[in-house]
Amino acid sequence: MRFVGLLLAAGSSSRFGSDKLQHSLPHGVAIAVQAARHLKAEVSRIVAVVRPGADETARALEAEGCEVAVCDRAAEGMGASLACAARTAGEADGYLVALADMPFVRRTSIAAVRAALEAGALLAAPYWRARRGHPVGFAGRLRAELEGLSGDEGAKRVLAAHGAELVKVPVGDPGVIRDIDRPADLAPPLAV
Repeated sequence: MRFVGLLLAAGSSSRFGSDKLQHSLPHGVAIAVQAARHLKAEVSRIVAVVRPGADETARALEAEGCEVAVCDRAAEGMGASLACAARTAGEADGYLVALADMPFVRRTSIAAVRAALEAGALLAAPYWRARRGHPVGFAGRLRAELEGLSGDEGAKRVLAAHGAELVKVPVGDPGVIRDIDRPADLAPPLAV
């Protein structure tokens, strides 16, 4: 089956204070690059969407083997970026929508979502302690709905329309809900 990772990397980083996607993690790898590496380990093709002017992020993601699309409408929000990614990706059996500011998602969680799509799920998402995380998997037949997204709601409209068909994939991975919005989000999580 042909699955495409859609890596959303077109945010403005306004709460971080600088380009968070280029910020290095403690082991020296940029946040966006780490997110791409985990996704790339589980899908052979990634379409990464960046905002206009994000040349450094685009180059870094291309160096990781991602196809990069510049979304002219990125300022409208995540829905516009996701639509751009889906259009660029074209037809596939399924799409794994991942966020470039979530570098702590384990490969096993990505693989579990992909496996749910392979088993026939229309929608699949990892859940950690009853909280939905990323990446979210969409069957290929939802492509037109993804391409029709706009604004800043991401895929909420598609998830709401098909919520009863969402396969919840339990994972022991807090990384599926850990995004980086502010520098403080990079601090090691407290033991739980």
